[in-house]
Amino acid sequence: MNNQPQTYSESFVGHLFQRCVQDKGVAARLRRADNPATEFQSWDTLAAFGVNLEHAAERQPFALIAAAVARCQKSVNGTLRLGRAIALCYDEGNQSDQAKARLRRLLACDQIEELCRILRPLLSLIQSRVPQALDYVRLLNELRWFDRSAQQTKARWAQQFYGKTTETDKELP
Repeated sequence: MNNQPQTYSESFVGHLFQRCVQDKGVAARLRRADNPATEFQSWDTLAAFGVNLEHAAERQPFALIAAAVARCQKSVNGTLRLGRAIALCYDEGNQSDQAKARLRRLLACDQIEELCRILRPLLSLIQSRVPQALDYVRLLNELRWFDRSAQQTKARWAQQFYGKTTETDKELP
């Protein structure tokens, strides 16, 4: 058993998995959290974790992860990194022109709102084509820090996509 205290992101994602397994109504509401027209249905869960609902740049990453966790049909967080997951969506892996185009579009994002908008269909694609579960805790951390370390985050995703990892890939800011 791990005796280390959980991080904020670990607590949030763990809570989401637990609630989705226990309450199908909550899971249904959370699946709609990444849609601007229906995201308000997840605000009770986000507010319970102290997410500032008034600021889209803070709210949207949490809503995106809540929807992804509710849709993933897994009971625990995975270990698959985003860049690697994009490559695994295609038979040719990181040599696929479609995979490269998806990665380039992701890497072109400069603001968190745009990034969340681009990630929404990408996460659905990953969940439909890749059997392994994403590391939602890591992805939430990357999204939360994106405004402060966008280039580092993008570099990590590219390294994961092309199969190269570094020591900095193991630890987030």
